[in-house]
Amino acid sequence: MRTYMIRHGKPAATWGDSNDDGDPGLDDVGRMQAHAAAEALLALPEPERPTRVVSSPLRRCRETAAPFAAALGVELIIDPMVGEIPTPSTVSHDDRSAWLRNAFAGRWGEIVGDLDYDAWRRGVAAAVAGYPATAVFSHYVAINAAVSTAEGHDLVMGFRPDHCSIQTFEVNGDGVLILVARGREASTQVL
Repeated sequence: MRTYMIRHGKPAATWGDSNDDGDPGLDDVGRMQAHAAAEALLALPEPERPTRVVSSPLRRCRETAAPFAAALGVELIIDPMVGEIPTPSTVSHDDRSAWLRNAFAGRWGEIVGDLDYDAWRRGVAAAVAGYPATAVFSHYVAINAAVSTAEGHDLVMGFRPDHCSIQTFEVNGDGVLILVARGREASTQVL
């Protein structure tokens, strides 16, 4: 069974924007992207089509997942394990972008913060692997965490998933996440 990891649609604000409240929803483009992602998932052949929908707790992911969950007629499962990378307590909201840029340039075990970020990325991959036949709506960094684990490297940023980019995974008999296909890559900067 395949599992799909989808990046949220375009948010109404990004880190550092004056209208960022820390948990923005989607803008008009993001809502159109969410509906397009739902249509793409619904168009998959029935044995490959997800039957469950999981989302990060953040609003932009819940709003991206909502059209697909509604089309399937299923309840949205909220899982913080597929949520945004935790910001260290020593990093202010205004400094998060700089912290992320620094993290993107390195390896998971080198990220400075309150927790073991290499363990966090393995936890993301394990959470995704635990959802067979599921569409998991998540974030740029969490998707990179799952992809790097599946590909067997420790680069924080292995690629740039675009908004509503759909990554395809399978899980082997040992519960190991295997990347089948990356989704569309972004041509613009994330932050």
